[in-house]
Amino acid sequence: MRYFLSMALLAALASAVSANDPRTLGVQNVGGAGGGAITAEIWADNWFALHVNGTLVAQDSVPYETERSFNAERITFNADLPMKVAVELRDYMENETGLEYIGTRRQQMGDGGAILQFLGEDGVLGVSSAAWRCHVAQSAPVDASCEGARDPEIGLGACAAEVDMPATDWIAPGFDDSGWQAATEYSERAVRPKDGYDAISWDSAARIIWSGDLERDNIVLCRATIG
Repeated sequence: MRYFLSMALLAALASAVSANDPRTLGVQNVGGAGGGAITAEIWADNWFALHVNGTLVAQDSVPYETERSFNAERITFNADLPMKVAVELRDYMENETGLEYIGTRRQQMGDGGAILQFLGEDGVLGVSSAAWRCHVAQSAPVDASCEGARDPEIGLGACAAEVDMPATDWIAPGFDDSGWQAATEYSERAVRPKDGYDAISWDSAARIIWSGDLERDNIVLCRATIG
């Protein structure tokens, strides 16, 4: 009996370690034939979709609908430099009220956050920072009092949402993002990153970013030129 318990414990520990390791996703070409090998390392709370030069390169391997889907990803691909990166970031929300754990004592607004870095053969090509341009595509609830509502109703009163999703060409390299806001940088203390974050050696210039509101803004689109 003692033998089987110890084996189960070892299996659980091994599973916990592997769950925190960055997942390595597939390789594809998103540039010209001369594009070099690039590695993107991303941690997001809770989900991301990464586009490079207008092409969807990868999305978070844990579905957006999964609560507490904190994990790191490592993506390898080939692209010409400089490259235009467009990333969709989503915090988990149970429905359009923007809340999570609805109907329980834990009912609350969630909080997001993401950090990215891009590596080439000669080192770091670029990292997430306030130099990135971001746009809030969905924000909810419109008033924090919704957090304490006994029966939060989608789209009504304090629990309504503000939606401003741009046309699909926002991922295109030539899209004009000059009207977007600078990304807001956050400390580790503010975001409390976990599950995979510490498995990556982040460059000292890499910053956790989001919009200006970690809690209410649930879908954030960000763009940057890398390399």
